[in-house]
Amino acid sequence: MTLILNSTEIKDCVKFNKDLIPIIEDAFKSLSLGKTVMPPILRVDIEKYHGESDVKAAYIEGLDSFAVKVASGFFNNPKLGLPSSNGLMILLDSQTGVIKSVLLDKGYLTDVRTAIAGAIASKYLSNPESSTVAIIGAGIQARMQLEALTLVRDIKNVNVWSRDIEKTHVYIENMSKNFNLNFQAFDNTDDLVKNADILITTTPSKNPLIKYSSLPRGIHITAMGSDAEEKNELDPEIIENCDVYVPDNQAQTMILGELNHAIKRDSIKNDTIFNDLGKVIINSKLGRKNHEDISVADLTGTGVQDTAIARYAYAIADKKKLGIIV
Repeated sequence: MTLILNSTEIKDCVKFNKDLIPIIEDAFKSLSLGKTVMPPILRVDIEKYHGESDVKAAYIEGLDSFAVKVASGFFNNPKLGLPSSNGLMILLDSQTGVIKSVLLDKGYLTDVRTAIAGAIASKYLSNPESSTVAIIGAGIQARMQLEALTLVRDIKNVNVWSRDIEKTHVYIENMSKNFNLNFQAFDNTDDLVKNADILITTTPSKNPLIKYSSLPRGIHITAMGSDAEEKNELDPEIIENCDVYVPDNQAQTMILGELNHAIKRDSIKNDTIFNDLGKVIINSKLGRKNHEDISVADLTGTGVQDTAIARYAYAIADKKKLGIIV
């Protein structure tokens, strides 16, 4: 029997709160400890429509199910009145391969687990007293990354920049309805980060948006937009000169992430080994060493996150007797 869940039922099961943090943390730890089988990402690019579809999967040792996910990002969709992200997850029995559930989440679970990963990065790598965040972008992840960040840091000030100043103002107007924070729009990224404690980049940009020279000491950067070979939000000089670089999975960031561009420029040797996010979660001493460090979390999205959140959604739906059994 297979449980079919629609997006409304999934949102009823998976609330955006602190309960999700240890679930995604455990997934990262399993990845770092070598307790997973996670194949390379399969991606189909549809350049004509500024879109892409990714297939990610991972089995975590000892768990009775694992997920295979299809996630799409079509970045012209907002002009059509459609969300830029979409997708679904399939949960399979680890012993038999039987499909336990199809989660028609329309990309919601991917958006949530991505934002929670960003919060985890800031939890372990930013200075604890961080109160000002700079956000590049004005889309779904710009919203959800801020919401997730407030779960782990006492944010007071939000600086926002996007390529479209009108979208920036709409973002601020909408976010101000739910968050009593001091929002400010910026027309350039140098001023955006000047007084920031944390920087979050959330765009599909193919050209660097931030220079190393503009960064204040002590800032933490969560870069989550570069999840394809051609995407690049940070000047490679940032990766070369930062004090702490932490990939979600180095095998991926060497190909897809910000690290990829530093390696191509030969400012980072391709045999350099970094501590990934799971290792930092296990031992926080592997992360930031002092208040003045500049740290970077390079998040490309991992299959273990998808397995973790799909299992979580399925367990709650099963308990609530939601969905259709076929």
